[in-house]
Amino acid sequence: MRPLILITNDDGVTAKGIRVLDETAMEFGDVVVMAPERNASGKSHSLTTERPLRVREVKKTEGLSVYSCDGTPVDCVKLAVEYFCPREPDLVLSGINHGSNSSINVLYSGTMGAVIEATALGFDAVGFSILCHDAKADFSQAKGYVRQIIAAVLQHKLPPNVSLNVNIPYNGEIKGIRVCHEAQAKWLDSFEKRTDPQGRPYWWLTGRFECDNPPQTSDEWALTNGFVSVVPIHPDFTSYDAIEPIKGLFQ
Repeated sequence: MRPLILITNDDGVTAKGIRVLDETAMEFGDVVVMAPERNASGKSHSLTTERPLRVREVKKTEGLSVYSCDGTPVDCVKLAVEYFCPREPDLVLSGINHGSNSSINVLYSGTMGAVIEATALGFDAVGFSILCHDAKADFSQAKGYVRQIIAAVLQHKLPPNVSLNVNIPYNGEIKGIRVCHEAQAKWLDSFEKRTDPQGRPYWWLTGRFECDNPPQTSDEWALTNGFVSVVPIHPDFTSYDAIEPIKGLFQ
């Protein structure tokens, strides 16, 4: 029996990146796609709780079923596993996201929210992102690395409770893959106050990404120097090194 691969994203079911991902995944197994019907970037691990969810069948062919959902990427994973996959998936993939999800961006990413949910449900999961926001981005160079990573995970499996955050450079020749840690970075956010045509104020989120001198062991260094970054992540947010110092606060 061919492996069953579940795919989602946060750019929406019509995004070019998810089409590239499902085409590549079909080389390895049968594919079920359940993706948001519209862009859901920045949704992180959010769930829809204030209204019912609706699902529409987009396409059904031999080995490929595509559905859209009017919820978040995490909604898509949960719904697909329970109702739309013929059996439990052997692998869950998210992406290919248009834009980086390296370093601190993993906290905001709907792409990676779906991956973390899949991991929490007990499935091997990988999120893919390419460092280009263009809706018509060229994925030809990235596809070989996506194929290599899918093959490796299907063959060897991931450690329990671990998933992969994969980011792929866009400009220039890719030199290979580096397994990294997240760089220490931050967004310097601000809200720009504007006025609509009716004279009413509104605020638009702006900001810039800041990552100074990332170490060579980090994802930001790898990406800046032409490598695909692969960061193992897990849903446990505990800072184990801080447990004993924090205990000392209450003694």
